[in-house]
Amino acid sequence: MTPFQEFLAYTDKGTDTSRVPLVLAHGHPFDHTMWAPQIAEFSATRRVIAPDLRGYGASPHTPAVTRFTRFAQDIEELLDDLKVETFVLAGLSMGGQIAMDGYRRFGDRVRGLVLADTFPAAENPDGKRARDAMADRLLEEGMRGYADEVLDKMVAPYADAEVKAHVHRMMTSAPPQGAAAALRARAERADHRDLLTRVTVPALVVVGADDLYTPVSDAQDMHAALPHSTLRIIEGAAHLPNLERPAEFNEALGEFLARVDATS
Repeated sequence: MTPFQEFLAYTDKGTDTSRVPLVLAHGHPFDHTMWAPQIAEFSATRRVIAPDLRGYGASPHTPAVTRFTRFAQDIEELLDDLKVETFVLAGLSMGGQIAMDGYRRFGDRVRGLVLADTFPAAENPDGKRARDAMADRLLEEGMRGYADEVLDKMVAPYADAEVKAHVHRMMTSAPPQGAAAALRARAERADHRDLLTRVTVPALVVVGADDLYTPVSDAQDMHAALPHSTLRIIEGAAHLPNLERPAEFNEALGEFLARVDATS
């Protein structure tokens, strides 16, 4: 991992500049290793950049996020520093919401948008209370109890044992302060449903068939709203199909990247 501006850590793999770079935003409460199968696959043919978001992984948890849009701003500043002008922006779950914020903020640089296991609506009052309560709990108890409880929703109960171990390890390694700050900021995030109708670049919507957090119906709604989108439902996966079914996820992403390359 490489430090950036004294707080953000990231991995930057691949040197082929003939194809559009791929930028990956991870979900909560994970880190850039959530994208390990995609970094390994696509860095052979293009540049792949995957940060640890502020408060997660090797990135320090201070200064804490207070506005959810700060995540997109961090990514923009990182890409400016790396002199990456245009790219495909991909995010899963919370990372998908960050990708939507990114498109709103610097959409003229985005050549393709990948939204995996996510949803665009703002949080409702019950959701805000639940996120704030979970933030309090993480600060009081740490991450392990939460990780134990949600593991079989993050990945399907039938998922490979090594995948389960990787996901559990990411969750228990996440700094509670960073995870709690992100939950509070996420509770106040913007509504992106109207934004999706104005996306002018190709988009790929991906979802695990057994995702309980962001079900297939959410993905279908995003697909219907996005003017130039493709929908891929990954069978045999829950909330993290990129880890649970990497071959199928990579096939969908690879086809999409080829489409973007051809038009860029």
